[in-house]
Amino acid sequence: MIKSVAADLHYFPNLEFFAAISNADELVFFPDDLYKRQSFFNRTQIRLANKVGTLSIPIQGRRPRISQDRIKIENSQNWVNIHLRGIQSAYGKAPFYEYYFPYFEKVFDQKTENLWDLNWQMLTICLRLLDMPVKMRVCESGGDLNCTDDIRGLLMPSVPFSERDYYKPVSYFQLFGLDFDPNLSVLDLLFCEGPASKSIVFKSAKKQ
Repeated sequence: MIKSVAADLHYFPNLEFFAAISNADELVFFPDDLYKRQSFFNRTQIRLANKVGTLSIPIQGRRPRISQDRIKIENSQNWVNIHLRGIQSAYGKAPFYEYYFPYFEKVFDQKTENLWDLNWQMLTICLRLLDMPVKMRVCESGGDLNCTDDIRGLLMPSVPFSERDYYKPVSYFQLFGLDFDPNLSVLDLLFCEGPASKSIVFKSAKKQ
Protein backbone atom coordinates (compact mmCIF):
# COMPACT_ATOMS: atom_id res chain seq x y z
CA MET A 1 0.00 0.00 0.00
CA ILE A 2 1.34 3.43 -0.95
CA LYS A 3 1.68 5.80 1.99
CA SER A 4 0.59 9.29 0.96
CA VAL A 5 1.04 12.25 3.30
CA ALA A 6 -0.84 15.51 2.79
CA ALA A 7 1.56 18.28 3.77
CA ASP A 8 2.17 22.02 3.68
CA LEU A 9 4.88 23.36 1.39
CA HIS A 10 7.32 25.01 3.80
CA TYR A 11 10.40 27.12 3.05
CA PHE A 12 13.45 24.93 3.82
CA PRO A 13 11.40 22.72 6.19
CA ASN A 14 12.65 21.90 9.66
CA LEU A 15 13.61 18.43 10.83
CA GLU A 16 10.18 17.78 12.31
CA PHE A 17 8.73 17.99 8.81
CA PHE A 18 11.15 15.40 7.43
CA ALA A 19 10.68 13.14 10.46
CA ALA A 20 6.92 13.31 9.89
CA ILE A 21 7.22 12.28 6.24
CA SER A 22 10.18 9.91 6.62
CA ASN A 23 8.17 6.80 5.71
CA ALA A 24 6.05 8.41 3.01
CA ASP A 25 6.03 7.15 -0.54
CA GLU A 26 4.27 10.26 -1.75
CA LEU A 27 3.79 13.85 -0.60
CA VAL A 28 0.58 15.56 -1.65
CA PHE A 29 0.36 19.35 -1.66
CA PHE A 30 -2.71 21.55 -1.94
CA PRO A 31 -2.10 24.88 -3.67
CA ASP A 32 -5.70 25.98 -3.05
CA ASP A 33 -5.27 25.82 0.74
CA LEU A 34 -5.34 29.29 2.27
CA TYR A 35 -2.10 30.96 3.24
CA LYS A 36 -1.65 31.23 7.00
CA ARG A 37 0.34 34.06 8.54
CA GLN A 38 2.93 33.18 11.18
CA SER A 39 3.61 29.84 9.48
CA PHE A 40 6.64 28.09 8.00
CA PHE A 41 5.42 28.82 4.48
CA ASN A 42 7.81 31.76 4.19
CA ARG A 43 10.27 31.31 7.06
CA THR A 44 12.95 28.97 8.36
CA GLN A 45 15.39 28.89 11.27
CA ILE A 46 19.17 28.55 11.06
CA ARG A 47 21.93 28.45 13.66
CA LEU A 48 24.07 31.60 13.79
CA ALA A 49 27.15 32.27 15.91
CA ASN A 50 25.30 33.58 18.95
CA LYS A 51 21.68 32.57 18.43
CA VAL A 52 19.09 30.78 16.33
CA GLY A 53 18.04 33.19 13.61
CA THR A 54 14.97 33.33 11.38
CA LEU A 55 15.11 33.87 7.63
CA SER A 56 11.81 35.27 6.39
CA ILE A 57 10.71 35.88 2.80
CA PRO A 58 8.71 39.12 2.37
CA ILE A 59 5.43 38.68 0.55
CA GLN A 60 3.28 41.14 -1.36
CA GLY A 61 0.21 42.57 0.35
CA ARG A 62 -1.54 41.63 3.57
CA ARG A 63 -4.47 39.66 2.17
CA PRO A 64 -5.31 36.98 4.74
CA ARG A 65 -7.61 34.80 2.64
CA ILE A 66 -5.61 33.90 -0.45
CA SER A 67 -4.57 30.51 -1.79
CA GLN A 68 -0.97 29.48 -1.20
CA ASP A 69 -0.12 29.28 -4.88
CA ARG A 70 -1.09 32.94 -5.37
CA ILE A 71 1.36 34.33 -2.82
CA LYS A 72 3.85 36.59 -4.56
CA ILE A 73 7.33 37.34 -3.24
CA GLU A 74 8.18 41.00 -2.63
CA ASN A 75 11.35 40.96 -4.72
CA SER A 76 11.72 44.72 -4.48
CA GLN A 77 13.19 44.05 -1.04
CA ASN A 78 16.74 42.78 -0.87
CA TRP A 79 15.76 39.52 0.81
CA VAL A 80 17.77 37.20 -1.46
CA ASN A 81 21.09 38.81 -0.54
CA ILE A 82 20.08 38.83 3.12
CA HIS A 83 19.31 35.11 3.03
CA LEU A 84 22.46 34.28 1.06
CA ARG A 85 24.62 36.22 3.50
CA GLY A 86 22.85 34.65 6.45
CA ILE A 87 23.32 31.12 5.15
CA GLN A 88 26.96 31.77 4.27
CA SER A 89 27.65 33.34 7.66
CA ALA A 90 26.00 30.42 9.44
CA TYR A 91 27.37 27.54 7.38
CA GLY A 92 30.24 28.77 5.24
CA LYS A 93 32.68 26.71 7.33
CA ALA A 94 30.43 23.64 7.62
CA PRO A 95 31.90 20.43 6.15
CA PHE A 96 29.42 20.04 3.29
CA TYR A 97 28.57 23.65 2.54
CA GLU A 98 30.69 23.91 -0.60
CA TYR A 99 29.15 20.73 -2.02
CA TYR A 100 25.48 21.47 -1.37
CA PHE A 101 25.11 25.24 -1.41
CA PRO A 102 25.47 25.67 -5.21
CA TYR A 103 22.25 23.69 -5.75
CA PHE A 104 20.29 26.20 -3.68
CA GLU A 105 22.18 29.23 -4.99
CA LYS A 106 20.98 28.48 -8.52
CA VAL A 107 17.36 28.71 -7.37
CA PHE A 108 17.98 31.93 -5.44
CA ASP A 109 19.54 33.46 -8.55
CA GLN A 110 16.33 32.90 -10.52
CA LYS A 111 14.50 35.61 -8.52
CA THR A 112 11.32 33.52 -8.54
CA GLU A 113 8.14 35.58 -8.23
CA ASN A 114 5.86 32.92 -6.77
CA LEU A 115 6.54 31.59 -3.26
CA TRP A 116 4.94 28.24 -4.02
CA ASP A 117 7.31 27.69 -6.95
CA LEU A 118 10.34 28.65 -4.87
CA ASN A 119 9.40 26.29 -2.03
CA TRP A 120 8.70 23.47 -4.48
CA GLN A 121 12.12 23.79 -6.08
CA MET A 122 13.93 23.99 -2.74
CA LEU A 123 12.11 20.98 -1.29
CA THR A 124 12.85 18.96 -4.42
CA ILE A 125 16.56 19.64 -3.93
CA CYS A 126 16.43 18.85 -0.20
CA LEU A 127 14.76 15.48 -0.80
CA ARG A 128 17.33 14.62 -3.44
CA LEU A 129 20.26 15.53 -1.19
CA LEU A 130 18.71 13.55 1.65
CA ASP A 131 18.36 10.58 -0.69
CA MET A 132 14.66 10.33 0.15
CA PRO A 133 12.92 9.07 -3.03
CA VAL A 134 9.48 10.30 -2.04
CA LYS A 135 7.31 11.54 -4.90
CA MET A 136 5.71 14.98 -4.85
CA ARG A 137 2.38 15.74 -6.44
CA VAL A 138 -0.23 18.47 -6.40
CA CYS A 139 -3.89 17.92 -5.59
CA GLU A 140 -5.96 20.47 -7.46
CA SER A 141 -9.21 21.96 -6.18
CA GLY A 142 -11.88 19.33 -5.70
CA GLY A 143 -9.40 16.48 -6.01
CA ASP A 144 -9.72 13.31 -3.96
CA LEU A 145 -7.68 13.60 -0.75
CA ASN A 146 -7.26 9.85 -0.20
CA CYS A 147 -4.09 10.25 1.90
CA THR A 148 -2.80 7.97 4.63
CA ASP A 149 -1.89 10.93 6.85
CA ASP A 150 -2.68 14.64 6.82
CA ILE A 151 -0.23 16.92 8.63
CA ARG A 152 -1.40 20.18 7.08
CA GLY A 153 -1.66 22.99 9.60
CA LEU A 154 -0.09 20.92 12.38
CA LEU A 155 3.55 22.03 12.17
CA MET A 156 3.36 25.66 13.29
CA PRO A 157 6.01 27.95 14.84
CA SER A 158 3.62 28.89 17.66
CA VAL A 159 3.49 25.34 19.06
CA PRO A 160 6.69 23.53 20.20
CA PHE A 161 7.53 20.28 18.43
CA SER A 162 7.55 18.54 21.82
CA GLU A 163 3.75 18.87 21.90
CA ARG A 164 3.42 16.80 18.73
CA ASP A 165 4.24 13.18 18.05
CA TYR A 166 6.52 13.36 15.02
CA TYR A 167 10.05 14.37 16.01
CA LYS A 168 12.47 13.43 18.75
CA PRO A 169 15.78 15.33 18.74
CA VAL A 170 18.85 13.33 17.74
CA SER A 171 21.99 15.38 18.22
CA TYR A 172 24.51 15.79 15.43
CA PHE A 173 27.50 18.00 14.74
CA GLN A 174 26.67 21.71 14.66
CA LEU A 175 28.86 24.77 14.31
CA PHE A 176 29.04 27.39 17.08
CA GLY A 177 28.93 26.34 20.71
CA LEU A 178 28.41 23.17 22.67
CA ASP A 179 24.64 23.17 23.18
CA PHE A 180 22.61 21.36 20.55
CA ASP A 181 19.73 23.26 18.93
CA PRO A 182 17.03 20.85 17.70
CA ASN A 183 14.55 21.16 14.88
CA LEU A 184 16.29 23.76 12.78
CA SER A 185 16.03 24.10 9.02
CA VAL A 186 17.11 21.04 7.07
CA LEU A 187 19.96 23.23 5.79
CA ASP A 188 21.61 22.94 9.21
CA LEU A 189 21.64 19.15 8.99
CA LEU A 190 22.67 18.93 5.33
CA PHE A 191 25.56 21.36 5.59
CA CYS A 192 26.87 19.83 8.81
CA GLU A 193 26.34 16.11 8.22
CA GLY A 194 26.11 15.62 4.46
CA PRO A 195 25.39 11.99 3.46
CA ALA A 196 24.71 11.04 7.09
CA SER A 197 21.67 13.34 7.13
CA LYS A 198 19.20 10.71 5.96
CA SER A 199 20.08 8.36 8.80
CA ILE A 200 19.66 11.17 11.34
CA VAL A 201 16.24 12.07 9.93
CA PHE A 202 15.01 8.50 10.30
CA LYS A 203 16.39 8.22 13.83
CA SER A 204 14.55 11.44 14.67
CA ALA A 205 11.17 10.08 13.59
CA LYS A 206 8.88 9.04 16.46
CA LYS A 207 6.59 7.08 14.15
CA GLN A 208 8.02 4.48 11.83
